[in-house]
Amino acid sequence: MQVVHEAEGEERALASDVDVADGILSKARGLIGRRSIPDGYALVFPFGRVATRRLHMVLVPFDVDALWLAGGEVRRTQRLAAWTGYGRGRADTVVELPGGAAAHVEVGDRVHVEGL
Repeated sequence: MQVVHEAEGEERALASDVDVADGILSKARGLIGRRSIPDGYALVFPFGRVATRRLHMVLVPFDVDALWLAGGEVRRTQRLAAWTGYGRGRADTVVELPGGAAAHVEVGDRVHVEGL
């Protein structure tokens, strides 16, 4: 499974080590309790429909890049700061990556999770 970014006719893997938070508890836990995440890692939160999705960084001691996707289109990107970051956006899928991993991803780009 991998997270792939599509822009300007090219595809680039954002992550090849992917976990999926597909249950209520795994979605609530997110990255809480981890000391770090490696380069090439993503945590994907799939939802059944587009709605406002919120993220927080309480008990997460490292920055993450968050992508809010709707139908595979990037609707919002945001760097969330360790411990205090908060973000929200409308999405059917949210992807969390190590801080800086999505610096080149822009609203309107396409991102998909292969194998999901």
